[in-house]
Amino acid sequence: MQIGPYKLSNNLVLAPMAGVTDRPFRILCRRFGAGLAVSEMVSSNSLLWGSEKTKRRADHTGESEPRSVQILGADPGMMAEAARYNVDNGAQIIDINMGCPAKKVCNTAAGSALLRDEPLVRRILDAVVEAVDVPVTLKIRTGWDKSSRNGVRIAHIAQESGIQALAVHGRTRACGYSGEAEYETIRTIKQSIAIPVIANGDIRDPHKAREVLEATGADAIMIGRAAQGRPWIFREILHFLATGELLPSPSLSELRSILREHLEALYQFYGDHTGPRVARKHAAWYTKGLPNGAALRRLINQETSAPAQLRMLDEFFDRLEAREVMAA
Repeated sequence: MQIGPYKLSNNLVLAPMAGVTDRPFRILCRRFGAGLAVSEMVSSNSLLWGSEKTKRRADHTGESEPRSVQILGADPGMMAEAARYNVDNGAQIIDINMGCPAKKVCNTAAGSALLRDEPLVRRILDAVVEAVDVPVTLKIRTGWDKSSRNGVRIAHIAQESGIQALAVHGRTRACGYSGEAEYETIRTIKQSIAIPVIANGDIRDPHKAREVLEATGADAIMIGRAAQGRPWIFREILHFLATGELLPSPSLSELRSILREHLEALYQFYGDHTGPRVARKHAAWYTKGLPNGAALRRLINQETSAPAQLRMLDEFFDRLEAREVMAA
C-alpha cells in the first residue's frame, strides 16, 4: 500500500493506542511484520508539548520509516501547529484522530465527537494538509451513533481535503468497543473513494484478518487490542495471508525472550521509576492464560523494581519450562 511517497512493506498497520503504542512497542511490532506503526496520540495543546509524556511520544529514535504520529484536537489552527511541531520532530506521516470514543476526549469535542460537525471536520483537515509537506492520514469511526452513520460523507470530505489514507473502525462512537464491529459501512466507503482505506475493528486472528479484507475490499487492515501482549500476531497474519497455513504459537522459550526484551526496552525508555509501572500491564497481557499467571501478575503489580520484576518473570518461566520437560 502506498501513502504519499511511502510504499509500505505490507498491508498490516498497528493502531495508535494511548498508553500502549510507545516507541518500544512500535519497534517490536514492526520487527514482527507490521508495515506501519502509528504513535500514541499527541495533543494539539502546545502547553503540553514540554511535558515528559509528550516528549517521549515525539521520540522516534531507532524507528523504521515511515514514522507516523497521530495528533488530537478540535481547533484547526492548533491542529495545524501540532502537525508542524511533530514533523519538525521527525514525523513523516501525520495521522488525525477522529475516532477515539473516550469520554474525556469527546467532552473536549475532539476524537470521534468531531464526526457530528462535518464543516469543522473539513476545516481541520484542510488546515493540517496545508500546514505540512508530508502525507496526512485520518482515522474515523462509522459515525456518531447508529442513527447517524456518516462515514461515507466524512470519507468524501477527507478525499477532497487531500487526506492520503483513511482508517475506519467498524463501530460508531456510541458503540465504544462493545458489540461486534460491522464492516458493511467500511465496504461502502471503500467503494466510494479512491484513496486507500484501512479496515479496523475486532481483527483478532489470521482468519478474521482475511475475512475482513474480503468483506470490505479494504487496502489494508489495522490491528489494535489483539496486538497487546501478542506482537507476533503480525507475523501470523502475514504467513496465513501468503500461504493459507497457521503458524504455531510461540514456544515458552520464545515468549519468555520476547517479554524480557520488551520489558527491558520499557525500563530503558521510561527510566527506573516509570518503567516498572508501565511494564505491569504488558506483563499481564503476555502471561494471560498461562498456568499460575494470575499469581505472577499480583506479584509484579506490587513490585517497583525492574530487576525484581525480571527475576519474578525468570522464576515463573523456569517453573513452566520445567513442567513442560516433565510432561514431555
